[in-house]
Amino acid sequence: MPLPAKAFQRWLSDVAPDTSTADVCRLSGVKRTTLAQQLVRGKVAETTVVSISRAYNINPVAALATFEAYSDLAGSTTPPTDKELVSQIATADLLHAIIARTAAGAGAGAAGTGNGTGPPELSPPPHATSVKNWVDAIDDGELRHRVSAATGVAPQNYSAQLTANRLAPELALATSRAAGVGLAGGLVASGLVTETEAGWPPGARQAALDRLSDGDLAALAGERLQALGKTLRRQEHDQEQTERIWENLV
Repeated sequence: MPLPAKAFQRWLSDVAPDTSTADVCRLSGVKRTTLAQQLVRGKVAETTVVSISRAYNINPVAALATFEAYSDLAGSTTPPTDKELVSQIATADLLHAIIARTAAGAGAGAAGTGNGTGPPELSPPPHATSVKNWVDAIDDGELRHRVSAATGVAPQNYSAQLTANRLAPELALATSRAAGVGLAGGLVASGLVTETEAGWPPGARQAALDRLSDGDLAALAGERLQALGKTLRRQEHDQEQTERIWENLV
């Protein structure tokens, strides 16, 4: 939900008093034309607030919380669950972890080693399927219906966003509310804010990965690869159809 331009201007005057719009844009990397268009339309994108916040060393989540639509963020202290944390680990990193455990001689079916045998450093969120993985991690089977009822967004439109690995900030917040988890999780999964900005403990994803048993890690990686295979086969099928259409047109 884009932020009201008047509320944004009040916020900006507090953040950067006596600073020209040109200077704000230069420091934040926001294009002057983009900001001007948003102000004219009366709706400023959340990404604009995030970029300006970072430029002025303000936590983006705290900045968003000053706006009415995101005020709930101010009181959200619920930490991410292990399932949420693992959902934000890229498939390639899961495979590296399996290789590392195997090389270290971890027994099949043993509990996670807990000694950092995964990759030296996990890739930061988001990854190729981070949004859908996050929703799947917190879904009790009825989550999508609750989000649809609360927001008025049709289930098919919601699913389309997940398939495209994106989630509008207001939908991310609504999803967190409906699932009863920390409110900033969806903002991390969609790439709007970083895990650090969301208040996730340092090394939390790696710790959650280490807590996975070897069997659970292998099963999760297998599920990811199976989903990737379906996506690739679908893309290949679409490409073949496109090529056949062009052949018939030539």
